[in-house]
Amino acid sequence: MSVLWYVLLFAVIAAAICYVFYNYRRIRNMPEGTPEMVEMAGIIRSGANTFMRTEYRTITIVVAAIAIVFSCFVEKTSGITFLMGALMSSAVCVLGMRSATYANVRTANKARESKSIGETVKVALCGGSISGLSVQAFGLLGLILVLVIFGNVKHDAEGGGLITTLAGVNPTIMRISTYSLGCSLVAMFNRVAGGNYTKAADISADILAKVRNDLPEDDSRVPNVIADFIGDNVNDIAGNCSDLLESFVATVSASLMIAVILFKQYAGKVDAALLDTAFNATVAYPVILAGLGLLGCLMGLLYAAKKKMSDNPSRELNLATWISAGLTLVLGFFGAMIAFNGVDAALLRDTYGWVAGWVSPWICAVLGIASGVAIGSITEYYTSTEYKPTRSLAEMAPEGEAFVVTKGDAVGSRSVLLPVAVIGIALFVSGKLAGIYGVALAALGMLAFVGATVSIDAFGPIADNAGGLAESCHLPHEVRTITDKLDAVGNTTAAVGKGFAIGSAAFATVSLIVSYVGNYSSEMTLNIASFVVVAGAIIGGALVEYFSAMLTDNTIDSAKLMADEGDKQLTPEVLAGKKTPDYNRMIELAAKEALRKMLVPSVLAMVIPVVGGFVFGVDFVGGLLIGATIVAIPRALFMGNSGGAFDNAKKYIESGALKGHGKGSAAHKAAVTGDTVGDTRKDVVGVALDIFIKTMSTVANTLVSLFRNITLIR
Repeated sequence: MSVLWYVLLFAVIAAAICYVFYNYRRIRNMPEGTPEMVEMAGIIRSGANTFMRTEYRTITIVVAAIAIVFSCFVEKTSGITFLMGALMSSAVCVLGMRSATYANVRTANKARESKSIGETVKVALCGGSISGLSVQAFGLLGLILVLVIFGNVKHDAEGGGLITTLAGVNPTIMRISTYSLGCSLVAMFNRVAGGNYTKAADISADILAKVRNDLPEDDSRVPNVIADFIGDNVNDIAGNCSDLLESFVATVSASLMIAVILFKQYAGKVDAALLDTAFNATVAYPVILAGLGLLGCLMGLLYAAKKKMSDNPSRELNLATWISAGLTLVLGFFGAMIAFNGVDAALLRDTYGWVAGWVSPWICAVLGIASGVAIGSITEYYTSTEYKPTRSLAEMAPEGEAFVVTKGDAVGSRSVLLPVAVIGIALFVSGKLAGIYGVALAALGMLAFVGATVSIDAFGPIADNAGGLAESCHLPHEVRTITDKLDAVGNTTAAVGKGFAIGSAAFATVSLIVSYVGNYSSEMTLNIASFVVVAGAIIGGALVEYFSAMLTDNTIDSAKLMADEGDKQLTPEVLAGKKTPDYNRMIELAAKEALRKMLVPSVLAMVIPVVGGFVFGVDFVGGLLIGATIVAIPRALFMGNSGGAFDNAKKYIESGALKGHGKGSAAHKAAVTGDTVGDTRKDVVGVALDIFIKTMSTVANTLVSLFRNITLIR
């Protein structure tokens, strides 16, 4: 990449980061509201900060140990880039979570002061944009720093660790893959720990308040409620930020690795000068597209922030997404025109097999963007109260819990086919258009406007917290009406965000698998008829189920402990409002359980491909990745969409839309049971599965050179 491109990309990143901190300061300067609101918001903020500090003590030790191993035995600078990835991911998590804990109470207060849905949406979106733009800006910043400090991607580089030197290690590729792996490890820790924290608190709060004691949803007399407020920030904000940052970085990294594979595939077969020019363009375009996508998101969110908001939150949020995606699409076209200018057209068409020449990668990126929007729309259909699936689930509630759960399972299963079909068709068409590079660009296209999608997704937990604060701080009914509407929309945006995260994980993982195979097979093939590959695939699929069970067990065990503790604290004095429950004890219990149970599942995703590669070899790991991906994608979609439908079916009944069956009715309690079932699905298992397969694929790509050199069973 030329110096000019680096300067332009740094300028876009700097503009985005300046806007992030402008919004952060703007949020901080808004009034928090009544003294009770200030006190409650302070408890939430303090609890979230304490949890993150404690979690990062463990993460720091693990990250430092792995960085030393990489520098000593793989590539001497790869430990530094691994640390850079972990640092960028951590910075985004902390910034996003802190901004959300300031934005939640300001959103509630704006509803209290203005009585305007549009004005309240603006505050929540302002808070969400801090998370979204940070994800894309910091992820891209770290990657460019790796390229600037350690040099551009080279196809012929050789290197080794401080202690050992292994054949076939390309240091430039190793730095990029370890940067991505650093992001991935932090994402896994955050998703597993944050998911356990928030859902154990949420489930126990629902059981205590709605089922056992007929109390309002966010009644401050239930100590578990405050832990739930904190959990929304550490999982749905911090966890989601690290998740999508990891996907974004992984797709750019996979694109760069595939550019190297393409060069090696045709080296010596075509003119060297022409191939060098094509190589430089294929390396530059993914980074350029990522930067132009950030610019598109910045412009889209600036437009949304400046315009007068209507009282239709869904329309306003969708508009911001569409503008960002549209600008990314247009800018990406001109980026391709410039990046591939001077590349031999015959080489692209006849040698690389790009059907439409230099336009092919851009078309593939468009397919990725369209797939992201389509998956979001499909998810919205199956999880929003505006459409039949969720309403039919709510209408089943008067029949009892068994009917609700069974119907919710059917909705979740039915919702899987269309998103998977979209992913499959997009992968097939992009592969036909531009081969393996096209697959990587389709993945990157889907994530090129991730700044906007994360901003909209972060709107959900901010609105949810705002509604909880309105309830627990006894604000007027009309305030809760506004925050309830935002919360329902937020549930849908969160479900759409989960669908987008899972879809992007599918694209990213396929790109990483292609890159993995290309790193050890000159024919770019993996023999799926081989018993070694089939054995790996079967075990990979089974490991997804085991991982899901482990997370579910951990969450339910923690929820039971917290429910028991909540029962002890709900004394007659607390229920009468004469005494405040011990919030700190409940918060400490939630944090202790989450942190105690995060290490094994998080490390599992890294250990599995390492053991498989060193013991059974590269083909076995290839099968492992394919089997895990095939099982995990529909499983994660089922978990996310059924959980979202359960949640919004409950909200639909609570809004009074199901005549004769309001809050506190038997139908409402049945819907609460469904929501409790769905909580672990959508916010623990579903969101962790996509990181599970991405982490395994990233580890495999990073260590493929070692697997080639060291295998016990050949």
